[in-house]
Amino acid sequence: MEGQLGFDRWFGRPGTLVLQPTTLCNLDCVYCYLPFRRLSNEMSPEVAQAVADSAADLPGSSGQLDIVWHGGEPLILGRRKFEELLAPFEELRQAGRIQHSVQTNTTLIDDEWCDLLARYRVQVGVSIDGPAALNARRVDLRGQPAVNRIVRGIGRLRDHGIRFSLIAVVGAEGIEQPESLLDFLADLGPHTIGLNVEEMEGVNDRRCGITQDQAERFWQGVLDWRRAHNGGPALRELERLTDYLHLVRSGQRDEWCRYGLDPIPTVSVDGDVVLMSPELAGISDDAYGNFLAGNVCSQSIAGMLAHAHRLRYVREFMAGLRRCEAECEFWDFCRGAQACNRYFENGSFATTETDYCRLTRQALITALYTSTKKEIAA
Repeated sequence: MEGQLGFDRWFGRPGTLVLQPTTLCNLDCVYCYLPFRRLSNEMSPEVAQAVADSAADLPGSSGQLDIVWHGGEPLILGRRKFEELLAPFEELRQAGRIQHSVQTNTTLIDDEWCDLLARYRVQVGVSIDGPAALNARRVDLRGQPAVNRIVRGIGRLRDHGIRFSLIAVVGAEGIEQPESLLDFLADLGPHTIGLNVEEMEGVNDRRCGITQDQAERFWQGVLDWRRAHNGGPALRELERLTDYLHLVRSGQRDEWCRYGLDPIPTVSVDGDVVLMSPELAGISDDAYGNFLAGNVCSQSIAGMLAHAHRLRYVREFMAGLRRCEAECEFWDFCRGAQACNRYFENGSFATTETDYCRLTRQALITALYTSTKKEIAA
């Protein structure tokens, strides 16, 4: 059984705090993992103050902690309430110790929201899965398509000069259309695009049905698109792979291996904290209880991390990492993938391979290998 030294071996200092300002969302995406997205629970300024107090004592992995506001739909709070939650962090932000990020569907973005985001220098991530046909599962509470409202909100961000990243969930339709998907996303003007092959997690208990061969062809298409669009936005998954290859080729492989996993403390509206995976917030299980590391109103996050090795699901995940390291040929690049996927797909954190491993990490590596072989043969 691994104690604190074992935890420190696998995990680095947190670079991210995920905060859930509200459980409510104005969309009802088919694949959403959030269990309470139709309930209007809101974080109070007192909880936000407790998080800010914890953040002040929490050394970040790179000197600056990313405070990620991720609901629900954070902007559904309204500007006044959202600004009340930002206020406790302002001294830390002005000192350069934290930065704010928000993950939004942009359907509520207007000029006043853009002014607020710019004033606090909030980094913006936008969720959109592609053009109408690929975004069809992102609908509002009446089942109506949301794509036009999302694109309109993105246009507002561009009009105000606010940089934004895009995250697309790639389902069974999008997996066959990497070039057209990326053409559409790139035309929206992001600085970064992230591609999440659909996962089974939270209350979304359906497997996506995508095969590893399909995923490899998808990533080959992504690589081809990147070669043809060198001046386009950064692709998150390829950037990670490029960083790995650069360090290995320059004799700095040990530097890559020293990167610890981010424990990603996630704070729910009431101050409850889970570790490793935001998807565990609000989930309960007979074997694991409610996954809570503590409540930020009564205990610091640093204190929770100091005792994280005592949590059953954290111990099991570390056991799974040991197995991955010993058994998996992709370990050197992957470093263990995601905790929540092991739990939601396999029922235990101590397991190893998941669909996420196969469809995102492994398929990307094999796609690069296949593409390189073709180039050499040509």
